[in-house]
Amino acid sequence: MLYSIDSGKYVTQVPHKKDFDKWMKNLSAADYQSIADTLNEKIDESDINTAGWLPGHDWTGTIYEPIYEACGRNQVLSGMFFGLIVFDLLMRKDDKTWGFGRFEKDGKQIASMTYFVLDNPPAR
Repeated sequence: MLYSIDSGKYVTQVPHKKDFDKWMKNLSAADYQSIADTLNEKIDESDINTAGWLPGHDWTGTIYEPIYEACGRNQVLSGMFFGLIVFDLLMRKDDKTWGFGRFEKDGKQIASMTYFVLDNPPAR
């Protein structure tokens, strides 16, 4: 489950759904499942996860390369799609409630969303 710190509400839909659905059509079910399994393993290792830091910078030959291909080999769009995949995965998790927001590190804005487990989530 996802809880927006900014709005104070639970989130039940992926933002930019039209783009998300379009890109998902270009990603095979097998590739998506491999990506989801890998991300779930990484996410489960920490109670704080910044989406853009999960996959590494160069996706060539990695489990994430099909995301790049699904977005017409566009680096910016593939990064956005990756972020939406993470958002969707965390939104669907029912074992923990994740808060999310945009934050800074060393005085600089982090480009991607940061997610963190809420120990005492608000009632639904």
